[in-house]
Amino acid sequence: MLSNQPFTKENLDQYLKELAKEFRKRNGKVVPAEIVLIGGASIVINYGFREMTYDMDAIIDAASSMKDAINTVGDKFHLPNGWINDDFMRTNSYTPRIHRYAKYYHTYSNIVTFRTVTGAHLIAMKLRAGRAYKYDRSDVIGILWEQEKRGDPLTLERIQEAIEDLYDSYDVISEEMKLFIEQAMKDGNYEALYNRVRQAEIENRENLLEYQETKPGVITGDNVNDIIAALRKRKER
Repeated sequence: MLSNQPFTKENLDQYLKELAKEFRKRNGKVVPAEIVLIGGASIVINYGFREMTYDMDAIIDAASSMKDAINTVGDKFHLPNGWINDDFMRTNSYTPRIHRYAKYYHTYSNIVTFRTVTGAHLIAMKLRAGRAYKYDRSDVIGILWEQEKRGDPLTLERIQEAIEDLYDSYDVISEEMKLFIEQAMKDGNYEALYNRVRQAEIENRENLLEYQETKPGVITGDNVNDIIAALRKRKER
């Protein structure tokens, strides 16, 4: 679920602290919980190329009262119901193996532990999603770029291993996204590539919104990439 206000590194930590406090208030100090933050939230926490995200995808392992705690914190800070949610678990990027590769981030109120996904495993998830109208592709380039600046560059072999860790085989990645990552790593000029890819994502999203207005209900998960390609060709002509 998209928020109408962005989550940044600063306010995200504040919301997580408040969430843990609220959960403890409802459950006491003997019922722990774990939340794995993925997607945009994990990018904002671990990398600097994106300053904000508008969604908070997570894997939530907690008592059912966590939902009420989430909504109470949302009301306090004027966030939408479900501002942090596990809808991601119904997408093809989800696998229960994510828990194995999630890294510790913080424990708040000695009761809720937050973990995140980074590096090659986060790229693996972004490649699996491969949406041309979200941040998936620019996030892949951004992670490659920042890992290189940190002196810990990722190789294609490490990324392929991460994909196998999560999904068994590199073949689960579409041919389009395989070509995307392989050409990006061959090019290696991540800063310039990031800017180009991000601009393309913005244009694709704008094109889809315009198309949706004229033909509501036509876009589905199965045809969205074909529609994007057709709209781009039309714009180019």
